Amino acid sequence: MKKTLMRIPYTGPLPPPVTVPRSANTPTGATYALSRFLFAPAESGRGNGSNQTALLTGAGISVASGLADYRGTGGTYTLNKTYRPIYYNEFISNHEARKRYWARSFLGWTNLNRARPNTTHFAVKRLGEMGILSNVITQNVDSFHPIAHPDLATIELHGYLRSLVCIDCRNELPRAEFQKSLSALNPAWAAFLEEMLAVGALDSENPEERKAKGLKSNPDGDVDVPDAPYTTFRYPACPTCLANPPTLRDGSRAKVEIDNDGALSSTSTAGVLKPAVVMFGESIATPIKEAAEKAIDEAARVLVVGSSLATYSAWRLAKKAKQQGKPIGILNLGGVRGEEAFYADVPPSNDGRVGVRCNESASKILPMVVENLQGIHGRAAEENTVAGEAIQETRFYESTLTRTPP
Repeated sequence: MKKTLMRIPYTGPLPPPVTVPRSANTPTGATYALSRFLFAPAESGRGNGSNQTALLTGAGISVASGLADYRGTGGTYTLNKTYRPIYYNEFISNHEARKRYWARSFLGWTNLNRARPNTTHFAVKRLGEMGILSNVITQNVDSFHPIAHPDLATIELHGYLRSLVCIDCRNELPRAEFQKSLSALNPAWAAFLEEMLAVGALDSENPEERKAKGLKSNPDGDVDVPDAPYTTFRYPACPTCLANPPTLRDGSRAKVEIDNDGALSSTSTAGVLKPAVVMFGESIATPIKEAAEKAIDEAARVLVVGSSLATYSAWRLAKKAKQQGKPIGILNLGGVRGEEAFYADVPPSNDGRVGVRCNESASKILPMVVENLQGIHGRAAEENTVAGEAIQETRFYESTLTRTPP
């Protein structure tokens, strides 16, 4: 089976956002269109018959938690055209590249670690409790989804930053524990971090605000300090490999060497820890890839929230759903890769049930959708008959038509 790679991020211009249906051009109109989309009956033979929606989320859903995104108005790729993330092969083969990566991650971890899920994540939780969502596929590595809704399955397509994984033995280590080791190995850097925290230099993830303080802010807990002495930074070895060096592919015993303070030596041939995320150029694990595809296959429809689908691994899932004839919903500020193709065959009479595209903030709209659906869903459950469902459908459209958008 061909493995899916975390490809180079799409850097081409995104299309201007469309609005589908046209009535979804206000917060109220978007709310009702999305409500129709999520509450619509599934066509026969679509998904596994459960009429549930698969949710696909991106960095935009975590902006309200204080984290930077990639392609929003204040996103890294928008403001910093020269930004280049580290690639997998570079990380595993270059000791100096790892020093630079871990120094920047060391500075950025504090803000990421203290951030919390926002109202959008908890709106997702409520949609799961109502039985509207089957599961969540997220590109985000902040762990907010599993924290906010542990009972609603989350497929972390690109991994997670809460842990590290050894590239040799595959054992994981908590990121919080690793942060303490980095502090101990790098007292000057630790002091610098304390100074930045004391003056509030890391209080904002806004790239422009950090730039004014001499910093460059990137997503996923990365802070760049121009002209910083990254080569002085040190990082520890995998404790498992240090205690029991693994056997290499050629049959020889690996070398895992450390200095007097416990920092990994550049002469080591194993024991390298990496964040438990899928780096660009790295393969997505087959079980994760298959789980995501199964979630799309079994869903009646797919809703994309807070993502431009610029990453191929996410875009291909939306494309797969479209090829299966499933309705696509998108709630995202700004353009989305290939969005014109998702709605090319949506009829003008569509009111949201066969497709919806809203150029609105997820943190504003999704809680409004939940509030709107709670009453509909609750009454439908009380009148649990075919006739009752028809009545609820009529009430829903009547309420939609009689309310005036702000």
